Amino acid sequence: MLTDDLMQGLDPVAFAHSLGFQPDPWQAGVLRIPAARLLLNCSRQSGKSTTSALLGLHRALYYPGSLVLLVSPSLRQSSELFRKATDLLARLPERPAMPEENRLSIRLANGSRIVSLPSSEQTIRGFSGASLIIEDEAARVPDALYYAVRPMLAVSGGRLVLLSTPFGQRGHFFEAWEHGGEAWERVQVRATECPRIPNSFLKEERETMPARWFAQEYECSFEETEDSVFAYEDVMEALSGEVEALYL
Repeated sequence: MLTDDLMQGLDPVAFAHSLGFQPDPWQAGVLRIPAARLLLNCSRQSGKSTTSALLGLHRALYYPGSLVLLVSPSLRQSSELFRKATDLLARLPERPAMPEENRLSIRLANGSRIVSLPSSEQTIRGFSGASLIIEDEAARVPDALYYAVRPMLAVSGGRLVLLSTPFGQRGHFFEAWEHGGEAWERVQVRATECPRIPNSFLKEERETMPARWFAQEYECSFEETEDSVFAYEDVMEALSGEVEALYL
């Protein structure tokens, strides 16, 4: 019905329900966040990739002419995120016409595209005017790749969504989370906040994994990198804007 389609276009949660997907409370909250810059610091297996795939598919279907780019540390990983989006697309009651469909991209009849990008910054610079860029496993995406995709939003004013489990106190995901300021909306989801992860499993993981790895994988903690000579907090406390530089 037209009213149902209008509701699904206005509310991504209603769209998720139409696909037979029942989002967790945190997922429903994320789907409704309108922020232009969004950070998702989430436990392993919490459902962050599925949530972002829903965001991408909703954008492509209900905003004609949108370019949705999927970025990951490797082409295999971005292809997996792309597969999640196409699997959700297959759940639609009526499959939309797609003039272009291959293993790395689709183009809908409304002019929207969803593209899974290769992991090399040298090979992605031809894209521009992105409506939505989704960076999966952002903590492991090379900084050079991240800084290469950001200019694709310059004219379009599109959204940028970074989702990841922490991977040490380094890289653009950590810097955005810790020092990105009010430009970013932040969502943190620990494993204990995901109703589909049993407490018994977490208990077993806590008993078998090193503490720092458990904290990183399931508690969203940015742990010190193993090869650090100095603690991150000590380095930051040693910095001062009152000391005049010896040279410029």
